[in-house]
Amino acid sequence: MAGSGGAEPDLTGPTGPDRAYRGLTGPTRGLTPRLPAAPALPVARRADGSGSCARRGVPKMAATKRKRELPAAARPKKRAKRAAAGPEATAKAAPEGAAPQEYSIPAPVSQGKWKNKERVLIFSSRGINFRTRHLMQDLRTLMPHSKADTKMDRKDKLFVINEVCEMKNCNKCIFFEAKKKQDLYMWLSNTPQGPSAKFLVQNIHTLAELKMTGNCLRGSRPLLSFDPTFDKEPHYALLKELFIQIFSTPQYHPKSQPFVDHVFTFTVTDKRIWFRNYQIIEEDASLVEIGPRFVLNLIKIFQGSFGGPTLYENPHYQSPNMHRRLIRMSIAAKFKEKHQVKEVQRIKKNESKMLIEEDPTEAVFETPAEEKPVEIQFVKPESKPIVKDKRKPRKIQRKRQKKLFRTEA
Repeated sequence: MAGSGGAEPDLTGPTGPDRAYRGLTGPTRGLTPRLPAAPALPVARRADGSGSCARRGVPKMAATKRKRELPAAARPKKRAKRAAAGPEATAKAAPEGAAPQEYSIPAPVSQGKWKNKERVLIFSSRGINFRTRHLMQDLRTLMPHSKADTKMDRKDKLFVINEVCEMKNCNKCIFFEAKKKQDLYMWLSNTPQGPSAKFLVQNIHTLAELKMTGNCLRGSRPLLSFDPTFDKEPHYALLKELFIQIFSTPQYHPKSQPFVDHVFTFTVTDKRIWFRNYQIIEEDASLVEIGPRFVLNLIKIFQGSFGGPTLYENPHYQSPNMHRRLIRMSIAAKFKEKHQVKEVQRIKKNESKMLIEEDPTEAVFETPAEEKPVEIQFVKPESKPIVKDKRKPRKIQRKRQKKLFRTEA
């Protein structure tokens, strides 16, 4: 037989084991020793026409028997590319005489499954100042599960935020609303079902402004500490659950770090919620403030997201407009009081004094002056003659003589 891939095999020569193993310098690939082939046995060829004996390291010298294909059940299983390194595998890999390893390195924490898919959208409306912008950036830094968006126009309704959260694939939202370029409101909402809460933000201090000594790892998970008041009243309990879902970093989040080194504290004082961020020091478990810090004054809690029926309204809340109005009224009251005091003093000065009765003995020692007769002059008095100063012409003459003397000299 003639093939397109190579020449015919040489069937002449010695038979027996010497022929079967002639020229096998390469690896035998785990095959059993072949028996001497019959002279008239045909040579198997591949689809490309080359003989089956043309293998790597095997020269084309003698015809060999083609390896029979084993059934699927008898084939050896393929070895896995990446076997999990567990304690059993390490024990098997150890030599027979040596004892198995006592300690095994656990798998990293980041290999856990990310189940809590909470995402928070943090953005603001137009008209905010630099302090609000820095506070918003600080919250994005502390919350690795947050997302950002462009500023929203003030003419748009707040219900549009639900659509923005849906486009950004976020189920929580922190929205900063600025009014009159001086008042800042914060919305915390669970989109799109609700509930949502509106706060007035006061006493803002950012990370760059405080310059605290504390520090924490970027993207680490915080502990949330709440005041006992959050468990006593129902509206505070609702806010606690909202704070937990928004500010807590989900476990195994891709952008988070598997460490807990700082604490978010929410304290209720003076009918307001005070937010602080502290670092946990490993030596003595003491706390050092990091920042930022701000105070939330609750206004209303709504059933829906950015609207709906009102669940709770704070009776102690006072709007910034009313606060500024009271300040102006107090200043005006002080001015009116000063003006009234001056008016009373002026009236006292203008009042007529009480007249004292005349004393009859007061004019005892007074002696009347002599009365001179009144003379009436009917003739115009003569004018006085004008007398010229005789010394004046002499002074003028002396001055002239002095000038002449000086010029001659």
